[in-house]
Amino acid sequence: MIYTTLPGTDLRVSSLCLGTADFGSTIDEPTAFRMLDFFLDSGGNFIDTAKIYADWLPGERSVSEKTIGRWLRQSGKRHRVLLATKGAHPHLETMLTPRLSRAEILSDLDASLRHLGVEVIDLYWLHRDDPARPVEEILETLNEAVRRGKIRAFGCSNWRVERIHAAYEAASAHTLMPFVADQMFWNLAVVEASSMGDPTLVAMDEPLYRYHRETGLAAIPYSSQANGFFHKMAQGQVDALTPLHREMYLHAENLARFQRADRLSRETGLTMTQIILGYLLSQPFPTVPIIGPRTPDQLADSLSAAEIRLAPEQIRALEQGASRELPLEP
Repeated sequence: MIYTTLPGTDLRVSSLCLGTADFGSTIDEPTAFRMLDFFLDSGGNFIDTAKIYADWLPGERSVSEKTIGRWLRQSGKRHRVLLATKGAHPHLETMLTPRLSRAEILSDLDASLRHLGVEVIDLYWLHRDDPARPVEEILETLNEAVRRGKIRAFGCSNWRVERIHAAYEAASAHTLMPFVADQMFWNLAVVEASSMGDPTLVAMDEPLYRYHRETGLAAIPYSSQANGFFHKMAQGQVDALTPLHREMYLHAENLARFQRADRLSRETGLTMTQIILGYLLSQPFPTVPIIGPRTPDQLADSLSAAEIRLAPEQIRALEQGASRELPLEP
């Protein structure tokens, strides 16, 4: 495992972050515990969850956070974990109504602390933005939480580049702690935002990429393995793609990228997983992909990429673009 310190912090994180959206729900608790133990035993230390995770399913609320909290208590491994969680997500029934008032942020934060059974969260994410709310007000609330010892650092998730820049400028002007990382949708595929099914999600695009490159702001991308698109293509299982993922991924440019990734795999002996995650791990600014394995075997496969770094010319080859002669079906 390779480790990196997130710029502007003392948070030294593993090169891969374990996403836990399904822990305690579609991944039962005993399996989740085994995966958490295996991740730490393999050198991982960075775990990501959210207050909202699995609330789209019937039953207990915030089940991912609560599952991790039980594991932390039973295992005694809190000291080995860089713990990240997210709050201030809209209510699922009113997704276009933001929740970033001071009261809402602090209420969600206190709930996450209770669920996780910890006194401090290492990295706290705002799960969505409210473009109508002044960034100064949001930063004041987060800085208050830092001063009160409830969080060590904070970042933004699904914020657009203009708002991230505005927050940085406001932090500088008012001597406040800024965002230390940004969490966005990003992987080897090219995806149009309009195809993602949720207008509140933000994908990596050229302006956002340029901002990260110019500032060195850490990127912590989710959906880092393209929801299994490249693996399904490699296994001839395109029919296994959900309708949403067909809409998102199945077009000429991504078929071209799959063909180039497959060629690079044959040339280098790297697996498809190692190429997909290696693509993100080899960026010119700190990038820590969030992996979302559903089984221990998938976790082991993802961890095999932890120390993979691709050469710049390999990155360029993967990004060359689509051939117009490629069919829309493999």
